[in-house]
Amino acid sequence: MNLRRPFFWNLKKPNLISYLLIPFTLPIIINNFFRKIKKKRKFSNIKLICVGNIYLGGTGKTPLTIKLYQIIKKISSKVVTAKKYYPNQVDEQILLKAKTTTIITKNRIDAVNQALMNSNDILIFDDGLQENNINYDLKIVCFNRKNWIGNGLLIPSGPLREKIQSLKNYDIVFLNGINDGDDEIEKEILKINPEIKIFNSYYEIKNLDKFDKKSNYLIFSGIGEPSSFKDILQKADFMIKKEITFPDHYIYKKNDIKNILDEAKKIDAKIITTEKDFVKLSDEDTKQIDFLEIEPKIDNEKNLINFINDRIIK
Repeated sequence: MNLRRPFFWNLKKPNLISYLLIPFTLPIIINNFFRKIKKKRKFSNIKLICVGNIYLGGTGKTPLTIKLYQIIKKISSKVVTAKKYYPNQVDEQILLKAKTTTIITKNRIDAVNQALMNSNDILIFDDGLQENNINYDLKIVCFNRKNWIGNGLLIPSGPLREKIQSLKNYDIVFLNGINDGDDEIEKEILKINPEIKIFNSYYEIKNLDKFDKKSNYLIFSGIGEPSSFKDILQKADFMIKKEITFPDHYIYKKNDIKNILDEAKKIDAKIITTEKDFVKLSDEDTKQIDFLEIEPKIDNEKNLINFINDRIIK
């Protein structure tokens, strides 16, 4: 069952509810401790990259995984992506299969072995920074610049899978979202790990020409950070008449779509959703609903390519 993120997770400071839940963070703390000291398996015949997060959901790791695959594909043709199978994450699995060569398994070690059997040189994992058994060659952690680390506490008191100090164990940070010139986040990151590489990214609409901006739009989404979808549309001057949100990875029922269609008709609006939501709709529903195709744009992409080339390719 997918639940909505609690409102207090993204407050700038913890509130009373957050503090009351702190005792329940103990399992996360214990798990992270043993994961840190456990010896992980290193693979010598393949380079492993992991794109993940320590903030739960809505950080843009799947679009970035696809983007990295496209970048590395130009340098090395023997690259593949992988994702651990979760029954409630079919949307991301479908996107990866549509845009990359991908391996879906119930065990990440099995994914590595499959990649080796297929003579792949590079494997990019979508998610898995908290994996207990694999020593990755390159660890990339994603954040949404708008939310950053929320209230800074561990689940369930806050949105973090690990304490922010764990950045000392990672190689690259991606900050997704428009940078308004405030570099406080970057300063905080570099205090924890002066050697970490920081890249900024933002989304560009690829299919903008298919939309009539003079029309009114109803938008709906079931993603980790629905406000990011709305922000992209508003920045592109779409006239949004109504927004409907669902929990991340939500599986739409016939009645959900009927209500959306009825509401759009009532307010005389066209309908847009995310590509991640669109792939879960029936063929009949897709005839009446459009999706926004977006692509991450990376500032200083050449620097990223050079870094990957030095660490992974050579």
